[in-house]
Amino acid sequence: MSTIPTETVQPGKASLLYDPKIRGYVYQLALLAVVGFLLYSAASNAITNLRAQKIASGFGFWHNAAGFDVNQKLIPFSASGSTYGQAFYVGLLNTLLVASIGIVLSTFLGFFVGVARLSSNWVLSKLAMIYVEVIRNLPLLLQLFFWYNAVLKPLPNPRQSIELPAGALLNNRGLYLPDPQLGPGGSLIVWTFLIGIVATIIFRAWARKQQEATGKQYPVGWIALGLIVVLPFFVYLVTGRPVSFVYPEIAGFNLRGGIQIFPEFVALLLGLTTYTAGFIAEVVRAGILAVSKGQTEAANALGLRAGPTLKLVVIPQAMRVIIPPLTSNYLNLTKNSSLAVAIGYPDLVQVFTGTVLNQTGQAVEVVAITMAVYLTISLVTSFFMNIYNKRMALVER
Repeated sequence: MSTIPTETVQPGKASLLYDPKIRGYVYQLALLAVVGFLLYSAASNAITNLRAQKIASGFGFWHNAAGFDVNQKLIPFSASGSTYGQAFYVGLLNTLLVASIGIVLSTFLGFFVGVARLSSNWVLSKLAMIYVEVIRNLPLLLQLFFWYNAVLKPLPNPRQSIELPAGALLNNRGLYLPDPQLGPGGSLIVWTFLIGIVATIIFRAWARKQQEATGKQYPVGWIALGLIVVLPFFVYLVTGRPVSFVYPEIAGFNLRGGIQIFPEFVALLLGLTTYTAGFIAEVVRAGILAVSKGQTEAANALGLRAGPTLKLVVIPQAMRVIIPPLTSNYLNLTKNSSLAVAIGYPDLVQVFTGTVLNQTGQAVEVVAITMAVYLTISLVTSFFMNIYNKRMALVER
């Protein structure tokens, strides 16, 4: 009996177009080609238009004379001898100044209002709620106009300045503070103050580790007061009081002497601080509510009062929820500082993207530099906040 051989059936070879892997590569190459074509078209169009308008390209304008002055400047700058590059640094420093101070103040105010919204004090809680609802629902630009035109501009002229404690004067040209002058040995006080800050940070970190290991608490606040305030004051007395003050005084129709804080800076700082604090307050409230109520009850059962319970139990756990949106609010505050152009504060946008761009006409280079600066500031802020978030994250085993 003979057997019939069975034929082995070979599976058909599929087309490469139906291979998901190959098809994915094709789609990605097509997308890259489209993006590259759009970028090439945009660059070609920009170059053609610049040549047609006879506008030079490149960064040669960086060292050209600026020919204009800036009222608020943290580095030497004048209309006669400064360049566009120096104007860029003046605007950048002004932006960093208002953003850094605004972040610190809005954080303190936002935490206070956020905690106050959950207070058992009915009046305090409702006042905090009204603050949040009013501030959050009004445009920031409108608030800047309010602080600048309705609050600071109606102040009296310099001859009728409002006298404040410690020799400070307030008028429609700004706040004038006594200008400290360091005599021989005065730098020693400054160094003692800086060393006191560094020593306080080191001691606080050491005290925190000791508390986590043994439960023992150290008087960090009193130690910080001694290192930052008492010790520099002691050096001030020992070195023969080498610090004097130049007080502002009326000279004609203006004031002479002292440190002038311009109303544009004050209006921008007030607007950014109060506006951002309204959002931070809601972030803090959400973070506190995310902590289980049992944690508070357990702390109360151990005999902790409301203040230590909030500081040692609730807030540390709530920070894991608070930090990510808090980072976004810091970034928004920095970017919102560009609205300073509306009230004349000489920030990066007003000085560089405004005056320098109008004088040089090199929009591509100026806008590209400005975008790179804001991108860098945002990345650096996010980097440090991510490090802080990692430190505060819950350690799981």
